[in-house]
Amino acid sequence: MAKRRLTRQQRERIKAIQQRRRNRLEEQADQALSDVTDPQPSREGLVITRHGQNLVITDDAGHYLHCLSRQNIGQVVCGDRVVWQPTGDNQGVVTAIIPRDTALIRPNYSGEARALAANISQLVIVLAPEPAPTPYLVDQYLVAAEQIGVRTLIALNKKDLMDREALSAFNRQFGHYPQIGYPLIEISAKYEHGLDPLIEQLKDQTSILVGQSGVGKSSLVKALLPDIEIQIGRLSEASGQGCHTTSATTLYQLPSGGHLIDSPGVRSFRLGQLSLDALANGFIEFRDYLGHCKFSNCSHQHEPGCALRAAVQSGKITQQRLTNYLHMAEGMTAAHN
Repeated sequence: MAKRRLTRQQRERIKAIQQRRRNRLEEQADQALSDVTDPQPSREGLVITRHGQNLVITDDAGHYLHCLSRQNIGQVVCGDRVVWQPTGDNQGVVTAIIPRDTALIRPNYSGEARALAANISQLVIVLAPEPAPTPYLVDQYLVAAEQIGVRTLIALNKKDLMDREALSAFNRQFGHYPQIGYPLIEISAKYEHGLDPLIEQLKDQTSILVGQSGVGKSSLVKALLPDIEIQIGRLSEASGQGCHTTSATTLYQLPSGGHLIDSPGVRSFRLGQLSLDALANGFIEFRDYLGHCKFSNCSHQHEPGCALRAAVQSGKITQQRLTNYLHMAEGMTAAHN
C-alpha cells in the first residue's frame, strides 16, 4: 500500500511537536549541567544509539552511558563522535558534535534532509537469488555511496540456493563490477565459514547493510553478532528504557573488529535528487570521459562525438551501466520540470 502523503499543515504540526520535544530535552540537559556541584573535564565518546530523546554513548574505556544532548549543538545520531560532560554515575550531557567524516541522509516526515547515521566508512549492498537482483538498483546504491564518500562492497547472500546456471547468469549481470572497482563476494550462512569473506571485509570498518527486503540482512546481522543479545542488554541498561527497540539505528561492535550499524531506516534508502553532473560522476568509470564529448551539453544518447558512447563501443564502459545512467538522468530531468 502506498504511503499517504502528508499535507503541508500536517508536516508543520509534526515539525512543531518535534521542536517542542527537542526544547524540553535541551532544558533537561542544561538543568543537569547546572546541578553539577563539582564539574568534571569534558571527554570524547561515540554515540551507539538514540531512543527518542535519550542517547547511549561509549567512553574511551568502552563503558556505556546514558546522556542527554545540550541545546543548539544540532541533531546527534548513531555513529557520531561527541564531546560529553559527566553529570553523575554513568550519566552525562553531550555538549558538542565532532565534525563528521560521512553521513547517511534521508528526508524526514517534513521533507527535510536529516542524518540517519554518521561516520560510516563502508556500504554493503546485499543481494540474493530472491528477490531477483537488478543492476539498476545496485547502480542507484553505488551512486549514493559515491555521494556520501564511502567504499562499497557487493555481497551475494544465500549462494547455496543457486545452481551453476543461476550463478552463471548472475555473473553475466554483475561480473563486471570488480573491474570497475567494486568488490563482489559470495556468502552463505548455511555453510561453516560461509560468511568468512564478509567478515574479512568488515574488519576495521564502520559498515551498514543495504538491500531489498528479503535478501537476508537481519539474518546476517544476527550471524555476524553472536553476542547481540548481550550488547542489547547493555544498551537497555544504560538507556534506562528497560528494553531496546528494533526501530532504533544502533551501532554494534563486531567480534573481529570494526562496527556494524543496523538501521531500519535503510529500507527506504535510495538515490536522492542530484544534478546531472553529480549523477554522472557517481558512475566512477565515466569520470575519465566526462567533458570530452564534442558538445558540452551532450545527453550521451544520440549526439555525434559522444565520449561515453565511444567508450562503450571500445569496451571501456558497459552498455548496461550507460543505460542505467540514462534512465536515472531521465527521471531526474522529469522531476525538475
